[in-house]
Amino acid sequence: MEPIAQNMARTGAYLISEPAGYRGRDQASMASGAGKVQPGTVCGKVTATGKFKPLNPTANDGTEVAAAVLFQGCDATDADVRRTFTVRDTEVTEAELIWPAGITANQKSNAITELSGRGIIVR
Repeated sequence: MEPIAQNMARTGAYLISEPAGYRGRDQASMASGAGKVQPGTVCGKVTATGKFKPLNPTANDGTEVAAAVLFQGCDATDADVRRTFTVRDTEVTEAELIWPAGITANQKSNAITELSGRGIIVR
């Protein structure tokens, strides 16, 4: 078993607050080929399939737009995996989010704005 990143010791560690009844979460698929994905990973939604993958600011398939945060980790290397995602009306801790390697300050700022548009407020 691979160790979990220091800042992501547990599922949902990035949450500050969320609406009652888990209204801020939805079940969806992490797309096959996404690999091993840690909880707290900022994700985009593939336009053609509606499935999530980790944010990729240089893509042109929908994953360049921040749309959700993965609530629980998964291994989507070889198959789609059904998981819980934070998709709306939630406050999250910036230090607990996992961003793509090499993301620029401008790309990160844009992604935070995109999440804010969905009601996911990065603190």
